[in-house]
Amino acid sequence: MNSVLWSVGRSYNWEAVPQFVGDYRIVPYGPNNLLPSELRSTVDDNNLAPGIIERQLGLLFGQGVFLYQLAFDNGEIKHLWQQDAEIESWLADWDYLSYIKGITTDYLYLKGFFNAIYLTRGHRIGATAKIARLEHIPAKNARLEWTDSRRIEDVKHILVGNFEQNCFDTGVRAFPVYDRRNPARHSASAAYNRTYSFSRDFYSVPPYWGALRWIVRGSEIPTIFKYVTDNGLNLAYHIHSPNEYWDNKRDVLKLLHPDWDEAQVEKEISKLSVQLLDSLTEVLSGKENAGKFFHTVDITDETGNTHAWKIEAIDQKIKDFVDSQLKIAEASSSAITSGMGLHPSLSNVMVNGKLASGSEMLYAFRLHLLSNVAIAEQAILEQINQAIAFNFPKKNLRLGFYHQSLKAEEALSSSDRIKNQ
Repeated sequence: MNSVLWSVGRSYNWEAVPQFVGDYRIVPYGPNNLLPSELRSTVDDNNLAPGIIERQLGLLFGQGVFLYQLAFDNGEIKHLWQQDAEIESWLADWDYLSYIKGITTDYLYLKGFFNAIYLTRGHRIGATAKIARLEHIPAKNARLEWTDSRRIEDVKHILVGNFEQNCFDTGVRAFPVYDRRNPARHSASAAYNRTYSFSRDFYSVPPYWGALRWIVRGSEIPTIFKYVTDNGLNLAYHIHSPNEYWDNKRDVLKLLHPDWDEAQVEKEISKLSVQLLDSLTEVLSGKENAGKFFHTVDITDETGNTHAWKIEAIDQKIKDFVDSQLKIAEASSSAITSGMGLHPSLSNVMVNGKLASGSEMLYAFRLHLLSNVAIAEQAILEQINQAIAFNFPKKNLRLGFYHQSLKAEEALSSSDRIKNQ
């Protein structure tokens, strides 16, 4: 994770002063104006976070995006799902599904997204103004223009370019901010759509903002294990060999080879030492060597002191280290799922060594639909629903994420239950 995010990401107000890109003053997106890119790298490095966001995307998207009309029945709100060939034809003309998936992904990562709105060309020659299409602008490529009032409502332009390269290769394109009260005001405009984050003037931050350090810590553990494996001492035994043993070997070699100099003697001693240690390695390693033994003869000097071989097992406490790291990994998994707002049973995270039961998953799913979908759906689909209302004012239809209701297995008829194959 970028050190700037780690050290000051929670206390430093990066929205306090503008930054300059070309001739424009912008609201910096993060301490160094690269928050989307840094969050991408931080999340991508983690084994858990990308999967959780993908699961959130699937849970939010449900069975797809469809048109509906709101109705009230005995005080309850109901969605009357229906088809409309005219609206569906307009949506298909500009691949609305790719657009929705793009802005939904940005929203889940950043709690906000940018998009562009284009009018049909006919309005320039007097035809009725219509919105031709909406286009997803990746958050890494868009910034808000600075306003001295520090009110997001007063932002006049959204600036688009390659901010990862400080826009040197692309330049900056300025879009006027979309006017929801007068959608036909600009032939091309852009908007920043978000769910407000407490005490932040411009950009929102994701719900997992407080869990970023846990995401980083969880990502580091596999690397720690790699370094321990690659660079650790990994010694099992400490072998003490008496110096007198080797002195005796030297004396024997000199008697057998009186023409050898000291260098030749030491070279032979080195060979003997390698052979001996190889024999020890074969004896001491591997479960198939149980019952084998290593024999030496102790040497007693003139003073009566015994010089003996000694083999000591080394306690590296690797198990304690590994166990502690695995506990940290488990804690980080719990913190990440909690911080990202997804129940562990919906993210396939094991809690206390076990996966959630079917009933736990069903309850968590129902709770998720009741509490986590409405706000996100409104923020993500608000712009496209404004476009539908503008283009088709008499239809009274809007898009929504359709979720098929789930029932417990015992509540289903025998013919509807999942059959064992």
